[in-house]
Amino acid sequence: MSKHKQFSEQNYSLSPAIFYILLSLANTPRHGYDIMKQVEADSQGKVKLGPGTLYGAIKRMLEDKLISETDSEHARRKYYQLSEKGRAIFSKELQRYDEAVQLAKKRSLLLNPLNKINLAYV
Repeated sequence: MSKHKQFSEQNYSLSPAIFYILLSLANTPRHGYDIMKQVEADSQGKVKLGPGTLYGAIKRMLEDKLISETDSEHARRKYYQLSEKGRAIFSKELQRYDEAVQLAKKRSLLLNPLNKINLAYV
């Protein structure tokens, strides 16, 4: 196994690339190119994965059992899906994001209608 940070339910802070890959697999299995396009769409073009980055991330996520290969009728394409561990870690990351957004709202730190940040608490 490579020397990368392993994911566990206690250590689940995800990079943007891993987060968006898991997000793309949250509802349906996908093949690599489909994941790449979904990540770009979901991130509104802010995260663009090249093949090397994507397949390196997929390899690490397979090693860490965040995702698994699934059966496909397309012999030339590998399809991936979230594992139970991947779904649990993704859910905890979403919960962490939600808690941060709730705190920002409580402190009026989100953009107001005039697109200005309320600096009262900063």
